[in-house]
Amino acid sequence: MRKLEESVTEPWIVHVYGQNRKLLWVLEPSHGWLFLLGFGFGLLLTVIHVNLATSTSVSEALPTRDASESPALLQLD
Repeated sequence: MRKLEESVTEPWIVHVYGQNRKLLWVLEPSHGWLFLLGFGFGLLLTVIHVNLATSTSVSEALPTRDASESPALLQLD
């Protein structure tokens, strides 16, 4: 029996066909790497946004008003 002299180094690829044997889409290894890169970048942006949002407290973001300045808009008698 003959042994393979070269290892198979071809990347994987997925072809998806419809019922009428028409090619619908192709998934290559580069698509997977780009998805992971985008997912990681989005996760990094989310963590940075959450850290910046929690560093600013609610009392600093909203100015306080005294009750003596103006009456409530929907005050019932």
